[in-house]
Amino acid sequence: MPEVDFWFSIGSTYSFLTVMRLDDWCAENDATVHWRPFNVRTVMSDQQNIPFAGKPVKSAYMWRDIERRAAKYHIHAKLPAPYPISDLTLANQVALLGMRDGWGKAFTQNLYRIWFEEGVDAGSETALSEAVLRCQQDPRLTLARARSPDTIAALETETDQAAKLGVFGAPSFVVNGEVFWGDDRLEDALSWARIGHVV
Repeated sequence: MPEVDFWFSIGSTYSFLTVMRLDDWCAENDATVHWRPFNVRTVMSDQQNIPFAGKPVKSAYMWRDIERRAAKYHIHAKLPAPYPISDLTLANQVALLGMRDGWGKAFTQNLYRIWFEEGVDAGSETALSEAVLRCQQDPRLTLARARSPDTIAALETETDQAAKLGVFGAPSFVVNGEVFWGDDRLEDALSWARIGHVV
């Protein structure tokens, strides 16, 4: 079965498209994807890459593009969503903690629904607590664990690993050292995993 590493960062708008369709896509393509949260802001800052915030024309394009692609995938979204989010780092620390405890994927999907369908800032305590609660976890305890030095260090390690692999944005897919950036490159990543080239 082909295996793909899915590098995502909660706070990335385009990651919404992948997060919401990935389970069905894996079932349809008999593929295994490993979810890998990281801090995209750290990577972008290191590379002096400035995101969409503060760029009205580019931002307008982004929201319209996501709207078109969401319709293509039959994914519901209420756009524009609050952006940028208030605490990207904490959101991804919670996701990483959840990945290690077995509820990280559900947390990420829930948080993106809260952000893109309900219009709540995904980095807010309100959204994070609600997404954790929907995973049958204790929000107060979970957020405390996510803020612990161990979890902070773990996300920094994952972010360093992403950068070493050549990941510079989210979502990205890595297959045998090959990086594919963008939700629209998921099929190319699968092709590479299966036959070693893109068709």
